[in-house]
Amino acid sequence: MNFDSELVQKARFDTLTTMDRTPYPTDLTDRQWRLIEPHVPRPKPGGRPARYARREIVNAVLYQARNGCTWRALPHDLPPYRIVFHYFRAWQADGTWDKIHDALRTKVRRAAGKTPRPTAAIVDSQTVKGTEHSSPNGYDGGKKDGRPQAVRGR
Repeated sequence: MNFDSELVQKARFDTLTTMDRTPYPTDLTDRQWRLIEPHVPRPKPGGRPARYARREIVNAVLYQARNGCTWRALPHDLPPYRIVFHYFRAWQADGTWDKIHDALRTKVRRAAGKTPRPTAAIVDSQTVKGTEHSSPNGYDGGKKDGRPQAVRGR
């Protein structure tokens, strides 16, 4: 009986670490994974072994980013949302996402015959029009009494 439960646990662990599911359109191809894999932190040595493959965690983050769903709404065949969100925030804090972005940007720019790092940037701001009869509202720090303009007239 104990031997059977160990086999079940091992089988369950194997299915969690491999992609044994129908792929989503947001999943990384093998070629894409080879490009970013060197930049994704490996599991730390010692302690409990990783239960989910890093590729599956990245696939779950890409699914969430593309579909705009809440973390809790991740499909059940991806790693649990708490684990995915944990790695998303950890990799955000340690600069992993920036490293991946920089590496991909460099590769794309080189393929286009450009320098690896951009030399200029364009910033575009949208102009927001005021109303036809716009007038100052609210608190004006230059007034002596320090009360909002609407209250001052009373």
